[in-house]
Amino acid sequence: MANTVFHKAETRGHANHGWLNSYHTFSFANYYNPERVHFGALRVLNDDTVAAGMGFGTHPHDNMEIISIPLEGDLEHKDNIGNTTVIRNGDIQVMSAGTGVQHSEYNKNRDHLVKFLQIWVYPNQRNVQPRYDQITLNAADRKNQLQQIISPNADDAGVWIHQDAWFHLADFDAGKTAEYQVHKAGNGVYAFVLKGDVSINGQALNTRDGLGIWDTDKFSIEASSDTEFLLMEVPMEL
Repeated sequence: MANTVFHKAETRGHANHGWLNSYHTFSFANYYNPERVHFGALRVLNDDTVAAGMGFGTHPHDNMEIISIPLEGDLEHKDNIGNTTVIRNGDIQVMSAGTGVQHSEYNKNRDHLVKFLQIWVYPNQRNVQPRYDQITLNAADRKNQLQQIISPNADDAGVWIHQDAWFHLADFDAGKTAEYQVHKAGNGVYAFVLKGDVSINGQALNTRDGLGIWDTDKFSIEASSDTEFLLMEVPMEL
């Protein structure tokens, strides 16, 4: 039988700094819950809203795979390995921090908010050469199907990271069903609902709820309403 852990949206950690309103699925900064430190290799899932013209000043990272999925607005990224870019809804950005990288992230606009998911995954290799990548996704490729956005393989769909992880986005109409097949034995999947209502292996989830599932090789998905969600498959052992 599959094991699961269910996180309602309102049970997440929350920090409102004025310029940044952030919800933490897992322990982060001043939010610490010993039962919610990570889900396997998935270390951070932050649901961030950044005020107009504001952002994160230059700060360091190392030995972490950092993934940004913009939901609304324009987020400007600058780093010390030569990248200055803007990511928008429909894009996905990855940064392998490896031996160390410094970067900043700012809301490029003065008149509206930026909303994005910031996700950290423990890598399967330490001290790699830092790298940066971003692509623009085709939204049609997730309409009533699972669109792969991350894998361990540079030749596969989406972007790649240093981990045996597979991420998928989906935009399902009400009543749509699917089955997810786990890619690698020992992996689990954390589902996060961007909006709407979906049932995973019979567990109902609503907007911004999360569900982790492991010790299974597949599970069922059924959209209870029009829904958008993210599936993050990661190794359960670090």
